[in-house]
Amino acid sequence: MELLKKRILEDAEFVGKDVLKVDMFLNHQIDVNLLDQIGKEFYRRFADDKVSKILTIEASGIGIACMTARYFNVPVVFAKKGQNCNIGDDVYMTEIASFTKGTSACVCVSKKYVGPGDRILIIDDFLAHGSALSGLIEIINEAAADFVGAGIVIEKGFQPGGKLLRERGVRVESLALVESIGDGKITFG
Repeated sequence: MELLKKRILEDAEFVGKDVLKVDMFLNHQIDVNLLDQIGKEFYRRFADDKVSKILTIEASGIGIACMTARYFNVPVVFAKKGQNCNIGDDVYMTEIASFTKGTSACVCVSKKYVGPGDRILIIDDFLAHGSALSGLIEIINEAAADFVGAGIVIEKGFQPGGKLLRERGVRVESLALVESIGDGKITFG
């Protein structure tokens, strides 16, 4: 998606050689017009998959998922972080590692909102090592729902997540594939 790549080139910041900060337009301050275009592009890519729900993880994926859901006219369900989820005891739960934070968290989704017959599209802001995406797929499988694929805004191609997931047969559609960062420049794949 050229509009997204242009925005990354103009505004992204680096932290070391593996962290790409896009909080000025994607996951802290949000450029709603850009997110609308992102949602429209995910709809174009998954329009034929009969998506009935969009699943994401709090917090950065929620805005993107909501803008995407507008085009599908379906609800968004987000996995809540923390052992003490305030959504009751009847939940699907998994552990997810955060590459950026260097921690792991328990995430859960109420069984009321995901189950057999659902056709679920996962939407998230980043794909690095694949832990969040793998955990959400685990929840979908446990719920006996159908997983149609994952829409990722930015994939870090220099980290193993995308490759490992694709080798497992997971459909991953990334709007910007960043092959490398460093020395003041970004290379796209």
